Amino acid sequence: EVGLGALPAELRAAVRALVGDLDSLFTALGLREESFAVGALSRVVATELASYAPARNRRRTATHKASVIFVDRTLDLAGAVGHHGDNLAEKILSVLPKLPGHKTDVMVNMVEVTTLKTTDEACSIIAPGCLAQPNDPAAKALWESFMNLKQKEAVMEARRHLVEAASRENLPIKMSMGEVTPEQLSSYIQLFRNNLKALENHCGLLQLVLATVQTLKHPQTSKWDNFLAFERLLLQTIGESEMPSVLNQLLPMIKSYSERTKDDYACEDFFVLLIYIYSVVGEIKCGKELDTAEEEVKKALVKAICDEPEPSPLLQKIT
Repeated sequence: EVGLGALPAELRAAVRALVGDLDSLFTALGLREESFAVGALSRVVATELASYAPARNRRRTATHKASVIFVDRTLDLAGAVGHHGDNLAEKILSVLPKLPGHKTDVMVNMVEVTTLKTTDEACSIIAPGCLAQPNDPAAKALWESFMNLKQKEAVMEARRHLVEAASRENLPIKMSMGEVTPEQLSSYIQLFRNNLKALENHCGLLQLVLATVQTLKHPQTSKWDNFLAFERLLLQTIGESEMPSVLNQLLPMIKSYSERTKDDYACEDFFVLLIYIYSVVGEIKCGKELDTAEEEVKKALVKAICDEPEPSPLLQKIT
């Protein structure tokens, strides 16, 4: 059990300040609370509030009852770094570059709907597309599918919407059955390219389908699937063994630049995995075995970072 005394001084001060603020809030509301806690730090906060002298005095005179549930937020980190299931919307948002000035939208390369011949993947002379299409009902419906359906079903929905749009514009589309490929979607998009009216009528839909094509072709997508598989394996391992054995499993996978292949994890990937592991594992039993395992992982990561010929912006920021 973690008590207030076991926490670092700064965190102890933060907990005490939080307890004081909560007591002030409950005083203003006239509450006599019953506290519940989910998580180690939440228990510390709830315990401190229960024994806080001004709070005890308030509870004697307060007229309104309330149940207060404190929940640790560490699983929020797991949500941010995890790769959750078979969801096309999440892959699109993670893989494609961010739209400048936006946090929740991406740039969609629109070169495919032009007759421009270019080898520049970014092609900055063409304005990028995006996911937000509030004035296009078909695009909004398709985006809902991306968020709510499995990837295979969402991609089939993209094809269906595209075929319906092409049919309405009398474009010479040949509907094919079976698995939907990025190349098939691209060939359907090409039909709109030389028809400016059709392009204008279905521009929002085309942007979402292009986002799908670019995500399915992106090399990061296969790494996403590897992450998901490894996270599921980690969850199994964490359930069956202690933290040191989980770290020992991770250790041989940390390779320097000269030893890595394209399928191996980079340094940034290990930071993501470590955040995920420490977020989902819950309370960790400290001890010599854990200290040794953590030191080995630290050494391997430091060596890998130092061996990077061109550290990424994230690694530069960390170091």
